[in-house]
Amino acid sequence: MKTALTLFSRLPNTPYAMVGRLRALMPLLALCASGLVVPAAAAAQCRLCSTPTTTPDSAGSSDKPIRLEVVSTIDFDRLILTGPGFGSALLRPDGTTAATGAVAPLGARSVAGEISIRGEPGRAIRVDLPRSIELYGLRGGTIRIESIQSDLPDFPELDSAGTLKIRIGGELRVSGEFDGDFRGDIPVLVDYL
Repeated sequence: MKTALTLFSRLPNTPYAMVGRLRALMPLLALCASGLVVPAAAAAQCRLCSTPTTTPDSAGSSDKPIRLEVVSTIDFDRLILTGPGFGSALLRPDGTTAATGAVAPLGARSVAGEISIRGEPGRAIRVDLPRSIELYGLRGGTIRIESIQSDLPDFPELDSAGTLKIRIGGELRVSGEFDGDFRGDIPVLVDYL
């Protein structure tokens, strides 16, 4: 008698045979179905968990750059020392003057500085001015303008034409040691808020 090895046996089509085939095909169907489904990237659970953006919001950016124009420079005109010692000359943003110590009153030709800022109409801006600057003499030596002040409003904003004018003054402190012409620059930094 020969024994035969049967690899596949066909069962008759009965309800029980169909259930067996279905059970055998379920893992195969599940494997195929899982290969077709690609998991989506998981959303962050909170704003702190997501990757932050480092590019500025385009809604707040402006296409119009800020421009500065010097309308007039600060000019103390001539300071006349009335004697030895220290003194100071004050030139306010509104153009009024005062003198103390060994400095005679300023002349009528002294002028406060004026700057015109132009940019996008209606935008709020930040203006940074130094507290003091050094002036350098043409023949050597330095003096300082202290307490630089301006008529800048508390919350500066460009008007409907996109301009804002500010006036600048300060206090010049001197002693009888130097004479001559002194010059310097006031760095003015302006940026949109």
